[in-house]
Amino acid sequence: MRFGLTTPVVTLVPRTHAAWETEAGPEELRRIAMAADRLGFDYLSCSEHVGIPTEVAQVRGGRYYEPAATLGFVAAVTQRIRLLTHVIVLPYHHPLEVAKRYGTLDRLSAGRVILGVGVGSLKAEFDLLGVDFDGRGPRYDDALRALRAALGARQPTYHGSHYRFSDFIIDPCAVQAHMPIWIGGRSARSLRRALELADGWDPFGLGLDELGALVRRARDGRGWRPSFEVVLSPEQALAFEDADQVGDTITAYARIGATAMNLRFQHRSLDHYLELLERFAVEVMPAFTAA
Repeated sequence: MRFGLTTPVVTLVPRTHAAWETEAGPEELRRIAMAADRLGFDYLSCSEHVGIPTEVAQVRGGRYYEPAATLGFVAAVTQRIRLLTHVIVLPYHHPLEVAKRYGTLDRLSAGRVILGVGVGSLKAEFDLLGVDFDGRGPRYDDALRALRAALGARQPTYHGSHYRFSDFIIDPCAVQAHMPIWIGGRSARSLRRALELADGWDPFGLGLDELGALVRRARDGRGWRPSFEVVLSPEQALAFEDADQVGDTITAYARIGATAMNLRFQHRSLDHYLELLERFAVEVMPAFTAA
């Protein structure tokens, strides 16, 4: 089991962020990143939204740091922790734009990028950016195939249903021979798509029972592979009053097939959050990472 963090400060979602995060910024993010790096957490994450309608912000929140810039900042103050886009909305971008942007980040960070992508669900944002919403599914599938052809290739070639390119140099490109791609979503279709076109599934907004049922069905079908990552998020932020209780939560997700987990903690200040990271790394993490 590997443990990553849903990074505080960079995204503010109502009813889930702590009050101190509202006024926090680069210095707080630097301290979090350096602590997580030192303590052995596997990755830090950053999501993407360009613009949130005011009425939607009451549910989704209004703050979303730009992932490439944010993770570049994190890369500069850390040594080993990986950098996860959780997630970028792939239909907003040309695949070569993504390959260039995150290939550059991969080179600057010495191969630490995990590319988390999603199909997108906020129609108003698609309309704002002038991107077709209804046809996003087939375009998304083709973009995933195009990305796999482009990542790590200085002169990529691809001919698909929506994207075609050749005879262009993309330099710098990713230094990882096979940059991991994790697919977000919350449906059986997103899991099937991840098994076919990516390296892992990173769902959101699903309960333990729903996740267990989806993973069991996928394991029983064709296409499952041992290297496939199942990256799960607890429904509630972890209340670290009892290390055993936190361990029980992790165990429950491990039993249904989680290979990595996105962690959130109930915290009241930056210092309290850093204290919880330390406690988790000392009291909980060794029991799940020793093997």
